[in-house]
Amino acid sequence: MAVGHFFKHLSFTLSRRSMNPYRSQLILYTGPLSLTHCKQRHELTTPTSTKPTISLSSVHGSINSSYLSVRIRCPKHVADTLSEALLCFGASSTSMDEEDGCKNSDEICIDSTFPEFPDVGVCISQAADSIGLKEIPKYEIKMGGQNDWIKKYLESFHPVEVTEGLWVVPEWRTPPDVQATNIILNPKLAFGTGEHPTTVLCLLLLQGLIKGDEVFLDYGTGSGILAIAALKFGAALSVGIDIDPQAIESARYNAALNNIEYEKMQLHLVPGQTCPPSMHENGVGKDQTSFGAGPGLMPEKDKYDVVIANILLNPLLELAEHIVSCAKPGAVIGISGILSEQLPYIIDRYSQYLEGISVSEMDDWACVSGSKKRNL
Repeated sequence: MAVGHFFKHLSFTLSRRSMNPYRSQLILYTGPLSLTHCKQRHELTTPTSTKPTISLSSVHGSINSSYLSVRIRCPKHVADTLSEALLCFGASSTSMDEEDGCKNSDEICIDSTFPEFPDVGVCISQAADSIGLKEIPKYEIKMGGQNDWIKKYLESFHPVEVTEGLWVVPEWRTPPDVQATNIILNPKLAFGTGEHPTTVLCLLLLQGLIKGDEVFLDYGTGSGILAIAALKFGAALSVGIDIDPQAIESARYNAALNNIEYEKMQLHLVPGQTCPPSMHENGVGKDQTSFGAGPGLMPEKDKYDVVIANILLNPLLELAEHIVSCAKPGAVIGISGILSEQLPYIIDRYSQYLEGISVSEMDDWACVSGSKKRNL
């Protein structure tokens, strides 16, 4: 299939995801998503392969509107999958807490938000049916204000120590160690803050790879966390691509938070996307689709010293040839956003392109890396 078709999946890049699936977590999805896309995603991955991500699609145009707060009780073993299914069938956000009042130890309560207009019962029924639940989970509905859950969302983020001397710090928090390498982020309600295992694995891989003056490609940049980290580690240039204008907006904002020089971090929407109006404020024309680098273009082939794609299993499989083509011969490519149980698919797909393949794992998530074969 054409590369462009699968770039729609890049908007599933990391958002708030907890290392403990039952620890309090707020999950957000960013970017365009249709019901067909959700169904396709569930069909092509195993039920346990879903990454908790959250959806602000209904919030983008109504940030101050009211919403429905829905508490859903379900078995713990399906909570992660049901959370994602709810997002696919109309929920704007989901959160879970193992100690949130569900009396049955085998159950967990999912707190979700819905816009006022959907039939919540139908949404929950469809979500339950999509993951094979025989009974519709019990639920209760309350009316709430949008600002309430936005406040909850912001308060849920804390500084994360990735490894000694490396912190990811929300913009509204004080760095615990001002002498450390601090990556300051504002996820803009939609993008990851570096807490999920796949992001941690990519940061650790990147820290070991960057020696100085490398050109780095962040394939599905989201908040820009990896592109910013590469520059802080010593890379000469970071290039981030994504299909979602809000991802580019967020990455640009975070680059400024970290005092990244304009020309050192280039951010591109893939062809066919449109920049949000605010992206035109610094001289980027309306017919352009990138920030800091002119028109939006696909990444150049054989250009990058390090390439990391932290997205999802299916686009990683379908886009393998394109991801690898961006790297120089001998360059290191990191592949993440996958569960450990999905490793055989990734290794089988990428072994034709990479040599010296190694795997790192954390909390059932994995990162695969290897050097691009020189004889491709």
